[in-house]
Amino acid sequence: MSIFHFLPSALMFFHCFMVTYTVTTRNLTTDQSVLLEFKHQINDPHGILVDNWTTSHSFCNWIGVTCGAKHKRIKALNLPNMNLIGTIPPELGNLSFLASLNLSGNGFHGVLQEELGQLSRLKLVDLSSNFFTGEIPSSFGRLNQVSDLVLSNNNLTGAIPPEISNLLNMRTLDLASNKLSGTIPSSIYNISSLRMDSLSFNGLSGKMPDDMCHHLPNLEALYLGTNELSGQIPKTINECKNLQVLALDYNQLSGSIPRSTGNLTALTELYLGGNNLEGEIPWEIGNLLNLEIFFAVDMRLTGLIPTSIGNLTNLKEIYLGPNFLECISN
Repeated sequence: MSIFHFLPSALMFFHCFMVTYTVTTRNLTTDQSVLLEFKHQINDPHGILVDNWTTSHSFCNWIGVTCGAKHKRIKALNLPNMNLIGTIPPELGNLSFLASLNLSGNGFHGVLQEELGQLSRLKLVDLSSNFFTGEIPSSFGRLNQVSDLVLSNNNLTGAIPPEISNLLNMRTLDLASNKLSGTIPSSIYNISSLRMDSLSFNGLSGKMPDDMCHHLPNLEALYLGTNELSGQIPKTINECKNLQVLALDYNQLSGSIPRSTGNLTALTELYLGGNNLEGEIPWEIGNLLNLEIFFAVDMRLTGLIPTSIGNLTNLKEIYLGPNFLECISN
């Protein structure tokens, strides 16, 4: 058989090899150039990146960088609590294999770039405790593999984009301690995978949907305190049957404490104070045998303090004043 019989196959193999080699090399060069641009945007007072992020050795060995074993593409950029100061360049959105981005506890500022929404493999985003401003990009709604989205303790403004509710794998949504306003998109309460929803210390308004717990069987912590929420606590709150922390304090909630709250038997912390709640403390509160903290100050509660509270043998802290409550006299 002539050698020329094998020539087309050999040429095709060589061509495929060269294409794969060229694409891989270009991707690795892109990853490195993105990191160098990121470094260029940063003031690094301790010189951590200045001395370590150099082209004299592979970027996979740079501090805070983790690469995949097979393709050597960047899969994690984790630089928490390193006193870094600067902005996030849009080029960061080109790290197409990135699964973890943790820049928490630094001095990053400026806006969150829309291009970050291109990082379709991201599972962890933690940009908390920085100085980011501007709005949460609607493009974040395309991060459909994200399980933890943590943007707390910044200066973010505007409304929570409804596109966030597209993140159906999300377990943790933490947007607390910002300057967010507007209503909470009701579609967020359809994310059945959600375990922690933390939106406290903002300027959020509107009412809690009556069926907010219908699709949240896994929710363990709901932090909505220190906002401008109005209306009543949903009577179906007991459908969030795995709740361990319920924080609704310092809003403008009215009506009474639902008796169904007593069915949240996993609760360890209950914060209701600083609202316009009135009426009696329901007897069913005594069913919360795991409760450790009960905070119900500065409201319009009346009637006798239920003796069932004596059943709460795990209770460590209870705050009931000022209200208009009475104790049973001997």
